[in-house]
Amino acid sequence: MARRIRESDIAQVRERNRIDEVLGEYVALRRAGGGALKGLCPFHDEKTPSFNVRPSHGTFHCFGCGEGGDVIAFVMKIDHLSFVEAVERLADRVGIALTYEGGGAVVQRDRGSRSRLVDAHKAAAEFYAEQLRTPEAAKAREFLTERGFDAAAAATYGCGFAPAGWDRLTKHLLGRGFELPELIKAQLSKEGRSGPIDRFHRRLLWPIKDLSGDVVGFGARRIFDDDPIEAKYLNTSESPIYKKSQVLFGLDLAKREIARRHQVVVVEGYTDVMAMHLSGVPTAVATCGTAFGTEHIAVLRRLLMDDSFFRGEVIFTFDGDEAGKKAAIKAFEEDQRFASQTFIAVAPGGMDPCELRQAKGDRAVVDLVARRQRAIEFWIRAELGEHDLDTAEGRVEALRRAVPNVARIKDESLRDEYARQLAGWVGWEDIQTVVRRVRETAGGSPAPQRRGRQPANPNQGALAVDVDGPPRPPRNDPRLWVQREALKAALQAPAMAGPYYDNSVPKEAFTHPAYRELHEALLAAGGTSSGLSGPGLVEAASKNCPHQTVRSLVTELAVEPLHHKEEPDARYVGSLVARLIESVVAGQIAELKSRLQRLNPVEDADDYRTLFGDLVALEQYRKALGEQAAGGLT
Repeated sequence: MARRIRESDIAQVRERNRIDEVLGEYVALRRAGGGALKGLCPFHDEKTPSFNVRPSHGTFHCFGCGEGGDVIAFVMKIDHLSFVEAVERLADRVGIALTYEGGGAVVQRDRGSRSRLVDAHKAAAEFYAEQLRTPEAAKAREFLTERGFDAAAAATYGCGFAPAGWDRLTKHLLGRGFELPELIKAQLSKEGRSGPIDRFHRRLLWPIKDLSGDVVGFGARRIFDDDPIEAKYLNTSESPIYKKSQVLFGLDLAKREIARRHQVVVVEGYTDVMAMHLSGVPTAVATCGTAFGTEHIAVLRRLLMDDSFFRGEVIFTFDGDEAGKKAAIKAFEEDQRFASQTFIAVAPGGMDPCELRQAKGDRAVVDLVARRQRAIEFWIRAELGEHDLDTAEGRVEALRRAVPNVARIKDESLRDEYARQLAGWVGWEDIQTVVRRVRETAGGSPAPQRRGRQPANPNQGALAVDVDGPPRPPRNDPRLWVQREALKAALQAPAMAGPYYDNSVPKEAFTHPAYRELHEALLAAGGTSSGLSGPGLVEAASKNCPHQTVRSLVTELAVEPLHHKEEPDARYVGSLVARLIESVVAGQIAELKSRLQRLNPVEDADDYRTLFGDLVALEQYRKALGEQAAGGLT
């Protein structure tokens, strides 16, 4: 008779396993209002969070892919378990002893199931850890000691030793009740010439764990010179529970700090992860026998809550410039939005993090991460470093090689910014020429040519056409709504706008050139506090507009109704001005954040603290402006 877990035990498993805590081990969750939490769905690739969790109800639902259910359903889906296996895992998590109906309380688990394979790996990890303490493993212990890792560190990371002999692990696991087909399926054993043998022999091992902390594979390091296998590292082959493109060594230990700090450091080896963690960089992980790829990005994006530009950082550390360059290109080609948040840190002298810790101590490892450089910048600068920028020929060739790379950046604003930086790095004085070259190579519109103001054509007014004036702004563009509404209020109700408008609103608040020209013309006419109103103010402002399209815009806005349910009052006009200033402050905040990103908090500590203080003050000012704006725009 098939076993069945008692219903009261299932209810207890649901009750004792808080859904936000269990799901929080896989997905970074944030408060979303109404007692809900939100994150990036682990069941489909998304950039904007649509995965919702209601702790009070014990349920989750993704509005993107439709997946939903309770905590048991989540574990079944995320780890590909049966219902019974998911209940068993959750019961083990909180220490609940399950009672089985129809088969007794001691019925063995299904042969070959995921839980059996995980159990076999757990038993193998314990066996290997015990072997590390034997005389045969002296060379393995010496390897760890020479790299600065004591017994406590070895225990933390589960280090073990695969002993000599062809089948010692296999016999041990068979004696524990596992069957040979299970061990072969788990990639712990394989068929030899004279029978089943172990996968690993005479090697130092690290257990590789999945996001939930289950051992799913092993990484094995060559330590004996007479090892017939020349490869420095061997890893578990692909199995039903081990997919090397989806696992990262150390992620089970680092995931909480990654989610909290919004940062992950990707290193190249197991000892590098250990060195990073022990040095004070608890966000380090490493790939397992494969290059960092798109599936790794998907795993990290869920932890980093990668739904905005400043949300998270992925820092690659490498022991050479060439490896760093290749990584930068790889990240860029995989996912450009991911690449914009990707950094490269190259250790001095070609050392890896483990060697750096041994040579210069923990502080040097922390400083290595602090000196990170944006991957795109690293890539471009590496290209420029191959040319002699002190010569005209070198600068021309550097631009010729670098411009196509910058042109590959899909984000237009980011592409233009790096084009300007490229000009500075090369020492090319005509920045706009470089920007135009990049745009043309990318297939976009060229950068506007600089030119002096052309004299107005006296016949132009009658035709209502400008040869060099700004285009007429779209009337119903929602992005320009506040700018248009504020100018209407200044022209139609100058007494309400008063000196607050004149003295507080900078020209940068108007992003459309026609609106900016009208604003400057209004101030040149004396502003809203000039005492003029009605036709007098319109005429004075029009006289200060050099272009017919803007003069026509003055009269248009002077008669266009304001979007207010009643007659405009000072509160409404004040809210418009506040919203305009808020947009400028938002830009200043973005610029400060950008400058903070470029500063090294270790080497530029004073400047970093000063800018951070300015950022806090601006954020408070922006909040006050937002409250004022919200109070009147209702």
